[in-house]
Amino acid sequence: MSKTLTRMDLSESIFREVGLSRNESTVLVESVLKHISDSLVSGESVKISSFGTFETREKTARIGRNPKTGEEAPITARRVLTFRPSHLMKERVENGNKK
Repeated sequence: MSKTLTRMDLSESIFREVGLSRNESTVLVESVLKHISDSLVSGESVKISSFGTFETREKTARIGRNPKTGEEAPITARRVLTFRPSHLMKERVENGNKK
């Protein structure tokens, strides 16, 4: 069963490991996430050293196909969020799978 890391988990970790109050930890996590989100919305990329890079990119309009029916349908142009993990993150994840 896989576990999902939540905002609350991050706040709790900061509370335990850094020593800020629970409220201060929550405010810190919310502030960091808001800053990342605002940067991405304004078109900036967000690079976190040893972790990875978040970027937005424009996808052009195209014709798609319903895999069930084979029927063609237009897909509108849109902006999407991408994430490229750093080489260190890739290695950590890969090595974590070797137990």
